[in-house]
Amino acid sequence: MSSEKLLQQFDVNGDIAETHYNAVEQLEAEGDSRRGFLKKAGLAGGAVMGSGALLAALTPAGAMAKGKGAPPASFGKGDIGILNFALTLEYLEAAFYNEATKNKVAKGAQQTAFLKTTTTDENAHVAFLKKALGSKAVPAPKVEFGDATSAAKWIPTSFALENTGVHAYSGQVLNISNPAYVAAAASILTIEARHASVAGLLMKPTEKNMTPDGPFDTPFTAAQVLKAVEGTGFLK
Repeated sequence: MSSEKLLQQFDVNGDIAETHYNAVEQLEAEGDSRRGFLKKAGLAGGAVMGSGALLAALTPAGAMAKGKGAPPASFGKGDIGILNFALTLEYLEAAFYNEATKNKVAKGAQQTAFLKTTTTDENAHVAFLKKALGSKAVPAPKVEFGDATSAAKWIPTSFALENTGVHAYSGQVLNISNPAYVAAAASILTIEARHASVAGLLMKPTEKNMTPDGPFDTPFTAAQVLKAVEGTGFLK
């Protein structure tokens, strides 16, 4: 289906087209340089740009070109390596929440609901990635959380882990070749972001705790993520 037909299918009342027209007119009034950017991107002149290309052009993730920042070869080649890298992070998160649940650290209805949800979600992520990888899945690492799963520290630790997950997935999305894996990664990424935001609100409802990086999340290379994880001392 062409982009024009796709637009017509969803833009029954013409609202999207009108918004596009007004936006381009405004940009034209502001200067030729910005209009030139839109022309190159495929937005100006009535063309409809794919959402993936638009995000790549407008967000910081666009600065991380395809093939950059991929996981080390020890995780596997291509998409397999990226999925195993993601699985390793999910192993860590699932183990963390399983231990927090075992320790009964949640206090009150909100914390209890959050812990129950995150525990279920992260274990589901592990199961999904293991099934996708089959015999090529890396084994679960040995972990030791110390007092990070205590009543005083489990929510701040959750906040850090979930935001690391957001950085990791956003950093690898441009490296994935299989469209089905891209869709899966995006689906998990949004859940990690929701977990992170709720953890931030449970700590203190501030802007920094809801969106630590501001309007756009910062993609991390695999090396940056692994360095952050190793810094926790959780992996043994």
